[in-house]
Amino acid sequence: MTDYPQTTNQFLKPYNTKRNSKGNLEISSCDLVELAQKYKTPLYVIDEVTLTKMAKEYIEAFSIYPKTKITYASKALMTSAIAKIFSNLGFGFDVVSMGEIYTLLNAGIDLKKVSFNGNNKSIEEMAFALDNNIDHFSVDNFYELEELNKLAKSKNITQKIHLRITPGLDCHTHEYIKTGKIDSKFGFDLSQIDCAIDLILNKYKNLNLVGLHAHIGSQIFETQVFYDEIGILLKEIKKIKDKFNLELNEINIGGGVGITYIEGDNPPSIFKIAEIVKNSILDNCKKYNLVEPVLYIEPGRSLVCSAGFSLYTIGSQKEIKGIRKYIALDGGMADNPRPSMYGAKYEAEIASAKEKENFENVTVAGKFCESGDILIKDIKLNSPKSGDILCVYNTGAYCYSMSSNYNSILKPAMVLINNGQSDVMVKRQTLEQLIQNDVIIDRLK
Repeated sequence: MTDYPQTTNQFLKPYNTKRNSKGNLEISSCDLVELAQKYKTPLYVIDEVTLTKMAKEYIEAFSIYPKTKITYASKALMTSAIAKIFSNLGFGFDVVSMGEIYTLLNAGIDLKKVSFNGNNKSIEEMAFALDNNIDHFSVDNFYELEELNKLAKSKNITQKIHLRITPGLDCHTHEYIKTGKIDSKFGFDLSQIDCAIDLILNKYKNLNLVGLHAHIGSQIFETQVFYDEIGILLKEIKKIKDKFNLELNEINIGGGVGITYIEGDNPPSIFKIAEIVKNSILDNCKKYNLVEPVLYIEPGRSLVCSAGFSLYTIGSQKEIKGIRKYIALDGGMADNPRPSMYGAKYEAEIASAKEKENFENVTVAGKFCESGDILIKDIKLNSPKSGDILCVYNTGAYCYSMSSNYNSILKPAMVLINNGQSDVMVKRQTLEQLIQNDVIIDRLK
């Protein structure tokens, strides 16, 4: 059995996590209690050292197949600083909205390394992408084919596209983050591909089909599914070649590689995934007599999640004798909706120094007016007290990007740390910003 190098997605905590001489948690030479005091809580934090290490592991692992293009799945976490970091490392971007495109443009990113995904792109969004010279669209349905062709024709553009297909693979992950099974809102099912290609070749002359795209889900620990996914894509490319005399030369297998959220999670090494992907391409190209395609991959969570953590201040406590002890935070489901949405689990640690170990079994609740606002159920924490700082690990993905103003609570700030330095990358929302789009109608005055 091959021994694969351990990669960052397999670690529970960011690199260089330790207790310092004060007894406080420290990451990348930054005292977490001091960060909380300086920037207030709740606070999102991204460790640039961990983030960069994971990105470089992807680059190294997929160098085994030189025709690979890595595009960061922006929906996991998109800010201008994050965009600059990945762009500087040579990554492209997978976007799903005009807002994500605008953020890239604001960061000075050339859209020639950007793909536009999504199941219901608006006319305005498609036009905006075309006007800013996006590299390609991953077209999701017949409606989009028709409307994109109209727009491209009106602008005298021949637009490069992939077709997104649903490969019919059902991987073992949460129902809400499965995207590759037949019963999915995403993509053309296999029975619709011929019709779509016939339309592109004979009617939609402003679309240039060059590849197929599939994505099978998120937080995947299995490995065989990636081999199988590529097999399905290349089998379809062979069918298209034989029927339409058109050989597509690009495939996009999406992302979805899992990360370690809690002790006992066992996601695969990125090096193992890369070898499986390469082997499947070589095996299936040989089987179907195809030229080896350009490979697009779209990691998101596995790139940013392990680098991120959240800091909270513990407030009230409630003990129900013989049942449960609750500790409440100054944040919760609005800054991290994942536990209440689909039962996501996290590990946490008291960042504040403690004189001795006295671990208690507690449930960590948020401050929002919902009984379901529970961040962590039944976790052992060392003497949690009001005023202590709690560090929740692995919140780099889908926390900030899914955050809300529920209960009219202000959105937290986000800081980037690197070897003792900390910088604000997203400012804390203000009360004025909270209501800046709120209009008092004249007749109500």
